[in-house]
Amino acid sequence: MAGFNRATPPPVQITRFFLVRHALVEPSSRAFLYGAMDVALCDLALREEAALYRWLAQRLPNPARWFVTNLSRTRATAAAIFAAGYPEAALEAEPAFAEQHLGEWQGLPHDALPPLLSAPAHPFWPHAGLEKPPGGESFSEMQARVAPALERRADLLAGQDVVIVAHGGSIRAMLAHAMGLTPDQALVFSIKNLSLTRIEKHGPDWRVASVNEEPWTPEPAAD
Repeated sequence: MAGFNRATPPPVQITRFFLVRHALVEPSSRAFLYGAMDVALCDLALREEAALYRWLAQRLPNPARWFVTNLSRTRATAAAIFAAGYPEAALEAEPAFAEQHLGEWQGLPHDALPPLLSAPAHPFWPHAGLEKPPGGESFSEMQARVAPALERRADLLAGQDVVIVAHGGSIRAMLAHAMGLTPDQALVFSIKNLSLTRIEKHGPDWRVASVNEEPWTPEPAAD
């Protein structure tokens, strides 16, 4: 039709999430299942992994909104990234992004868990995704608390860059939400300490940009 102009659709807002797993916790805590317990970072690892903090300080977007969980190891990790050169930013706490609560299993030595399970353990996790610890939550239930909090932040911060210092479990839960995965499928992902995972919200749709990103280092030269 003469004179008809099709309206240009509005541009899609992209909200980028930069998900950092907290640093390694102190050795005595690694000897047991700590889940949502508040345990300290390893002082030796903090010194030995200085290059990782410098990499994150350069790699993460600036400006960005920063979120941590209610567990101190995420706040301490953010502080170490700031000390490595990232301009200090305000930290907002989001308890919904905390690690899976293991209930009565928290504090147990790792080898004490298998006899307590009602189903075979996951190949890459101490228990299956639907296994619910007494007094705690299953991985599936953690997904159900993480997903709406992530969507809420995506809505409130549309078009912005967001850094979330969180936990291996909650980052897997965010990936599961973005990709529509089952709990056991989500547990296949490797999320290393101080690694970076990036997901994006494009209008109504989620996209995964990278998983378990680490600084590249060359292989040692052969003798």
